[in-house]
Amino acid sequence: MSHQPTQADYQRLLQFRTSLRRFLRWSEERARAAGLTPAQHQLMLAIRGHPGPDPPSIADVAGYLILKHHSAVELVDRAEAGGLVQRGPDPANRSIVRLSLTDEGTRRLEALSELHLQEVPRLAEEIGALFAELDFRAVT
Repeated sequence: MSHQPTQADYQRLLQFRTSLRRFLRWSEERARAAGLTPAQHQLMLAIRGHPGPDPPSIADVAGYLILKHHSAVELVDRAEAGGLVQRGPDPANRSIVRLSLTDEGTRRLEALSELHLQEVPRLAEEIGALFAELDFRAVT
């Protein structure tokens, strides 16, 4: 049995999407103010935030950024030319390229991340309130 959305459901979904889009716009503006493109910021965060024991590969960051491999390569090329990231071979498999941040990339990402870590609690509070109001009903 499915639940037909109510007017209140539509309003909350709109509020949810609007909150996400505002945060993304805010984040993009902070990146640009720091002299980065939003894509460069996301790339650097994907590299620094990668959870594995080895630095991420281009395939890893393509997955995080939801990009095709060749698009990730182009983004890495531009970030490398800008002195933000560097490539290195995987010691166990020379066909895999591993990515790391340069000192400059690390410095710029840290500054942006400090701002984002201050903003995220506000967003979490806003979205948490919306989730509390949504009526999640099982669809069978």
